[in-house]
Amino acid sequence: MKGGILHPLFAVRHKKAAGEGICIWEEEKTMDLALMVAQLGEGMIVTVEIFFLTLLFSLPLGLVISFGRMSRHFPLRTLTKIYISVMRGTPLMLQLIVVYFAPYYVFGLKISASYRFTAVILAFALNYAAYFAEIYRGGIESMPAGQYEAAQVLGYNRMQTFCKIILPQVIKRILPAVTNETITLVKDTSLAFVLAVVEMFTAAKQIAAKETTIVPLMAAGVFYYLFNLAVAAFMEYLEKKLSYYR
Repeated sequence: MKGGILHPLFAVRHKKAAGEGICIWEEEKTMDLALMVAQLGEGMIVTVEIFFLTLLFSLPLGLVISFGRMSRHFPLRTLTKIYISVMRGTPLMLQLIVVYFAPYYVFGLKISASYRFTAVILAFALNYAAYFAEIYRGGIESMPAGQYEAAQVLGYNRMQTFCKIILPQVIKRILPAVTNETITLVKDTSLAFVLAVVEMFTAAKQIAAKETTIVPLMAAGVFYYLFNLAVAAFMEYLEKKLSYYR
């Protein structure tokens, strides 16, 4: 620089260096965004796995428990009533902790890190089975006695009566209640963080804390909303398909 005038060669170098700095900053920003999307994607997969595995086990288990709840045998009926009462009367978060640590404190077994996801599925399935059991029971007990009498006249046994006549009608009646529980399940998957299982919301919180931004949390919120929207749309489609007498 001479007399306060910037030398042309220095100016060119300065501009070139500034341009390289901008390129590096933009590259780092792109890499951070790609990493954030990848981490959220991994959490999303875990959330979807928890959701579908819970439904896979809790829906049939709930039906079995509902049979026990309506049983004529007093001990079985009492046990299922206590089970349902405990599952519905205590927080799911507490149940997750109990299921995870029970093998160690009750049986003295060593708990491995791989057991965390199994414990999450087990706790979720046991919890939601209790809710589904009461939904099934309400649907079955709402069926008119004439349905059973007509089936008996036609020569159906008890198993055939339930599978071919009662259950299809029960499914139609309980779909709205099942839809509500299913939507709740989507949001409850975030409780898996208690056992250090990194699902969608946990991943979003970790990224938000690291990057000091709420963008990951907003992205997680959008995901939960769209997931619930898809679940509600699918259940509504099932309701329309089963409303064949309307």
